[in-house]
Amino acid sequence: MIPVFALLLDALIGDPKSLWSKVPHPAVMMGKVISWADQRFNDDDDPESTRKVNGILVCVALIVSMLILAAIVCYLPFSWLLSVLIGASLLAQRSLVEHVQAVADALRISTTDGRVMVARIVGRDTANMSHEGISRSAIESAAENFSDGLVAPLFWFVVAGLPGILIYKIINTADSMIGYRTPRHQSFGWACARFDDVLNWIPARLTAVIILLTAQVKTSFSKIHNDAIKHRSPNAGWPEAAMARALGVALSGPRSYEGEMRDFPWVNENGRHEAGAVDIENACSILWKSWVIILAATTVVAVFRAIY
Repeated sequence: MIPVFALLLDALIGDPKSLWSKVPHPAVMMGKVISWADQRFNDDDDPESTRKVNGILVCVALIVSMLILAAIVCYLPFSWLLSVLIGASLLAQRSLVEHVQAVADALRISTTDGRVMVARIVGRDTANMSHEGISRSAIESAAENFSDGLVAPLFWFVVAGLPGILIYKIINTADSMIGYRTPRHQSFGWACARFDDVLNWIPARLTAVIILLTAQVKTSFSKIHNDAIKHRSPNAGWPEAAMARALGVALSGPRSYEGEMRDFPWVNENGRHEAGAVDIENACSILWKSWVIILAATTVVAVFRAIY
């Protein structure tokens, strides 16, 4: 029942600033460890082969460290409560919805306010982003982060307990920090990026199914697949494609990164290209309804395990 309690606790309190201003957030601590490893073992003067091997070793070290941490927690008093607290801190349902909803609220005030808020949750250029572009960006972020911020960590929490969610979270954090195909990280971050792809393979597709069930969208899975494979990520396209169909809007498409326009293909190209605050709010509603389905399914699994 630990994952169930973690789900409920995250939904109730999210990430309270009053707490994390006094105590380091587990994800922040993971980020500091990864940053240290990047500075220590990723030397620009080393050959690519050396940097790749170092990256593999760092990936293994991160996994082993999480296994050790989980083992230590299991031997502490009230280990079940600590597992609930750690699990809840590594799930991101409430905080995700709050951040996405904030974009819709700001967009109702002005496009400028919308740009300010969406810049907090996306990595693309937002200075000249249109009303529709802001809305699509927020919806895409909602779908993708629902997968890797809730479904994936919960999936591994249920499958492998505390070690599962800890390993997933530190690898996912590493991917977001060193998993880019840049001159500095293409070799060093290769192992973490590829392992992150593996860990997200099932959850991403599961997220797509959950979103479609929640929105009661009648569409063939082949259409979702055809849209999903357009994405540069092997996994992120699945929840995005499902959310696009659920809302009846076109997502992705051309966008700017570091001043350079990139001609990404449209997802659900025949959907509405006009999107606004209402669509963002509908996406948030889908996230919460999907959360209810996930809570019910997680509870059923927990009860089944308790009985058998």
